Amino acid sequence: MARVVLAMSGGVDSSVAAQLLKRDGHDVIGVFMRHGEESPVAHCSLDAPGGGTALQILNERADHKQGCCSALDAADARRVADRMDIPFYALNLQEEFGQIMEYFADEYIRGRTPNPCVMCNNWIKFGKLFDYADSVGAEYVATGHYARLIPSDDADGTPRLVRGVDPRKDQTYVLFGIGRQYLKRMMLPVGDFHKEEIRSMAGETGLRVADKKDSQEICFVTSGKHDQFVKQRRPGAQTAGDFVLTDGTVVGQHDGIERFTIGQRKGLGIALGEPHYVVKIDPVDKQVVLGKIEALGRAELTASHCNWLVEPGENSFRCEAMIRYNSPALPATVNVLPEGRISVTFDEPRNGIAPGQAVVCYDGDTLLGGGWIE
Repeated sequence: MARVVLAMSGGVDSSVAAQLLKRDGHDVIGVFMRHGEESPVAHCSLDAPGGGTALQILNERADHKQGCCSALDAADARRVADRMDIPFYALNLQEEFGQIMEYFADEYIRGRTPNPCVMCNNWIKFGKLFDYADSVGAEYVATGHYARLIPSDDADGTPRLVRGVDPRKDQTYVLFGIGRQYLKRMMLPVGDFHKEEIRSMAGETGLRVADKKDSQEICFVTSGKHDQFVKQRRPGAQTAGDFVLTDGTVVGQHDGIERFTIGQRKGLGIALGEPHYVVKIDPVDKQVVLGKIEALGRAELTASHCNWLVEPGENSFRCEAMIRYNSPALPATVNVLPEGRISVTFDEPRNGIAPGQAVVCYDGDTLLGGGWIE
């Protein structure tokens, strides 16, 4: 069987992924990705298998938040690895995570809505982890994502990335940007199961993470308030300005455009007598444009920096497209434009099309690719 580097977050999904890979006889190496906010390591070894650089966790602190990439998560991941007799290493990826934090802050300052989870998959989980896999002689990289790989009839034998069997947990949207060349070297063990089955497997094995809640936080936004994080990263940015209606009428002031995203209704900090939504953010004039629900709908968008896991066979094609994680994929027509761009026209208007988010295209359950909304 193959040597596999498994990204272990300390959650139930990656923990059961370890269980499934071991069951199938693979040589598994567990890795935890540290973002460098504060070290959970008291004593460490700098020698990873095959000469790679890593920090081996030997003990932990319990004073951090619970959620993706925290010290408690590292401790949970280590316990699972110990229980399964899997070598376990914490990779110090502070520099790489720093790039994601910079991207996150910059996007909000530009009036866009970032998606750091997609960028983490692109740059780190299916980027740096393959570099580490190469350094330890591993053929595959595995994660606990709810997605599947199925054989295709492509001439080069590249598999197709398809939705996980649990429609409520499917995570293919956040995987659209990975390099197509990596598909042959990926393993996604939990994609063939429903979440309830995964928790049941963890419980039957006696894993303490069986009932652990899914992380809903951005791992580096420890306060849970992204606008505070942006202010801390960009203390000199002048982002306060006016609330205006779609006709240009000024109706109030706001503390910073980084507090808002397209489609937002709650937490605006202004009362207008009836529901209003953020329909546009102007980073130049620092205006947040508010409108009624009918002003929010758009049927067309353009996207750039497209990535295709299945190359478009024509310049125009039909598909189902998603504009946010957990939003429905709805019928649309895609036109392929020069320089890695596309235009997408939905059959019916969509609410909440936000610059900075991804539009992701599907053919049934198969993920075709996507790009970043302009």
